Amino acid sequence: MAQFENKYLGDLRTEAIHLKSGNKIITDAPTDNNGKGEAFSPTDLICAALSACMMTIMGIKANSEKIDIAGMTSEIAKSMIANPRKISEINISFIHPNPSMLNETQREILKKAAHTCP
Repeated sequence: MAQFENKYLGDLRTEAIHLKSGNKIITDAPTDNNGKGEAFSPTDLICAALSACMMTIMGIKANSEKIDIAGMTSEIAKSMIANPRKISEINISFIHPNPSMLNETQREILKKAAHTCP
């Protein structure tokens, strides 16, 4: 049974629908690839999804280790190459709202957890 569906809206735009909740995500091709750049591009969503996955796994581990990561953010940089056009690199930096709260052992626990994102 499908969990979500995608619909092509025209003009290089798609709409993804999460069937259980009805939540929607719009994508738009970037301006450097014939699009309007008015929404996340599909490759932007790949990067955002990777960051969200890593944060979720860190959250699971943080809960079991009693580490507070509430308010953590990430900054994501994506590099593209041509011929064929594809993602060449994704750099994600995680920023804890109060980094002095984490000792080196806790940082390593979170780092290892992030790298286990499926």
